[in-house]
Amino acid sequence: MKRNIIETIALILLIVGGLNWGLVGLLDFDLVAALFGTMSALSRIVYSLVGVSAVVVAIMELSKQSSSQV
Repeated sequence: MKRNIIETIALILLIVGGLNWGLVGLLDFDLVAALFGTMSALSRIVYSLVGVSAVVVAIMELSKQSSSQV
C-alpha cells in the first residue's frame, strides 16, 4: 500500500524524534535544543510535531491491522 505525503512526513518526524531521544538517553545530548534553543518556540513546535506524528503513525498502523483482519 502506497503512503500519502502526510504519512511519509509523520514517519520521518517520528524517526527524527526517536533518534533525538536516543541521543538524549545515550549521550545526554538534545539535538533539537542544540539546533533551535532549549524550549524555544521552534523547539516546542518540533517536539509537538513529533508527538502528533506518533499519533498519526499509530492510527495508520492500527487501521492497517483492522483492515487486514477483515
